[in-house]
Amino acid sequence: MSAMILKPDKIYAIYFSPTGGTKDAVRLLTGFLCEAMGMSSDSGGSPYEEIDFTAPAAREREYHFGAQDLVVIGSPVYADRLPNKIMPDFRRCFSGEGTIAVPVVAYGNRSFGGALTELCMILQEAGFRIAGGAALVCRHSIADALAAGRPDEKDRDEIRDFADQIANKLNDPDGFEPLVMDPDEELPPYYTPRMEDGTPAKFLKAKPETDEEKCIRCGICRDACPMGSINEDMQVEGVCIKCQACVKSCPKQAKHITDEAFLGHMRMLEKNYVDHRAENYFL
Repeated sequence: MSAMILKPDKIYAIYFSPTGGTKDAVRLLTGFLCEAMGMSSDSGGSPYEEIDFTAPAAREREYHFGAQDLVVIGSPVYADRLPNKIMPDFRRCFSGEGTIAVPVVAYGNRSFGGALTELCMILQEAGFRIAGGAALVCRHSIADALAAGRPDEKDRDEIRDFADQIANKLNDPDGFEPLVMDPDEELPPYYTPRMEDGTPAKFLKAKPETDEEKCIRCGICRDACPMGSINEDMQVEGVCIKCQACVKSCPKQAKHITDEAFLGHMRMLEKNYVDHRAENYFL
């Protein structure tokens, strides 16, 4: 295969990111990739185009990319995999024509499990070529004590190095060789959340509640919900994926989950997974 052109026609930063961690990670890597490839914006804006895949409306359309595009595409890790309610959207909405892709998964300091492999497989099946992938540590969406401040300065240096390696790989005079996933590889099962005593934490039906005394009906939580599950009264009436988008976005701290199993799992995480976990890179 012939060597890639150093500068693709366009670079895209794509993310599903209910609480912003994945968005920040994808932006960071994409910015470093642009630097490594000598790409900038003459108008002073971003040298790449962003596609925020978080809102329901964004997942109702299809996105097709050509051979001269490069996409950095990211998702948070939920229970060691891609979010099960969103994974079909990744599979359905994106297609490429030999498009170079750099998949990213953001995990909250516990485990990224099979999420990166899953995203690589989906992209490969959709016509993308995988230049490399990264599992980056970001603050946990449920347990704020986990990975607070990540990516930190050391992480940023490592992400910059990874971007340089991707750029060098794309310009290898011997020809670019993508990572190839085995389509028959069996992915690990979804992680079972645990309580502090090790028993399963069953909070599938838990939903954020609204403190009526604090709520000002501003609609920010409704607009932030990636499932479109919050009604005009600011109540969660549909599917809840426990992403915490409504909780984190509320300017009055009027949203919270009181389910004891959910809170028990949060305490277990903060007890057992506060140690510094490494970023992971694959080329």
